Amino acid sequence: MPRTDRCSRLIAAPVAQVFNALIDRHALETWPAPHGMTAMFERFDPTPGGSYRLILTYADPTSSPGKSSADSDIVEARYVDVVHNDRVVQEVDFVSDDEAFAGTMTMTWAVHAADGGTTVDFVADDVPAGISAEDHAAGLTSSLENLARYVE
Repeated sequence: MPRTDRCSRLIAAPVAQVFNALIDRHALETWPAPHGMTAMFERFDPTPGGSYRLILTYADPTSSPGKSSADSDIVEARYVDVVHNDRVVQEVDFVSDDEAFAGTMTMTWAVHAADGGTTVDFVADDVPAGISAEDHAAGLTSSLENLARYVE
């Protein structure tokens, strides 16, 4: 059965600054990777119809092996929608031989002005079964903490 995971956070920064961190290559190589991982793009085009290939590397793969290799996850993604200062919608596929990670996950990052800054709402639809809800929640929380540190 398809699963949807959600995570939100109030960030003490203006909408434009937070939104730019959702579409800037350097920013996206800095903040989204959860604690214990690093990120590097092999290609990056953050426009509707554009795509990216992202390599996420685990600092210590012994406790959490990669989906694509022993120490990495490879993500192939397409930008479905990019609405300035509002939302970014991506279709994401993990490169993996493990069927538990198969299928396209739709990720939506939405930003909204709020008292004290910007609310960031993240929704992941059709999360692959191989990603546990607990691990995903921890990773998303870590990513939003990193985003807050990056822009605040």
